Amino acid sequence: MIFGGNEINEVTFSAAKKTKILINHSKRHREDDITFTNEDADGLLLPHKDALVISLNVLNFKIKRVLVDPGSSANIVQWRVPEQAKLTGSIIPAKKLLAGFNLTSVTTRGEIFLLTNVEGVMKITLFEVVDGDMGYNIILGRPWLHEMKVVPLTYHQLLKFLTPEGIKQIRGDQLAAREMNAISVSSSKGKERVA
Repeated sequence: MIFGGNEINEVTFSAAKKTKILINHSKRHREDDITFTNEDADGLLLPHKDALVISLNVLNFKIKRVLVDPGSSANIVQWRVPEQAKLTGSIIPAKKLLAGFNLTSVTTRGEIFLLTNVEGVMKITLFEVVDGDMGYNIILGRPWLHEMKVVPLTYHQLLKFLTPEGIKQIRGDQLAAREMNAISVSSSKGKERVA
């Protein structure tokens, strides 16, 4: 989703920064709270407008440049990832049309199930395989976020989720996010000159 200006849902940005977010996950005999506090933002380059970019263990590989996108209705993997892992034979042929916010669309090359491992939590995850340069190696959308019961917060550059051992977290890579943004801006400027 795209928001403009200094207000978010009629709340000024300074007020939004002070808001404590509390998520409760209740079980029969246990209640755990996932909270984000000002201390979670310590060490960040502030102010920022960075996307939430992480690294993710897929099979036995550490994949960098993974975008966490709660606005995406699909988990997406770049063709080169299964290709480099020699898993193209595991791709299930399926053509789907995925549309972006700018109304451009891409046809998938298929689907693949990949084992993701985040802080010891393993999930078999369905990814749509796309070819063409999207910049990121993987986009984790709502299907993965909901399956993992992850609470992402871009301001804090943090993902938190409940495990049997307690609350785990993954810190975003702000420098990778800024690098990806710089590449994107540079690419779009080059396209403007050609036109």
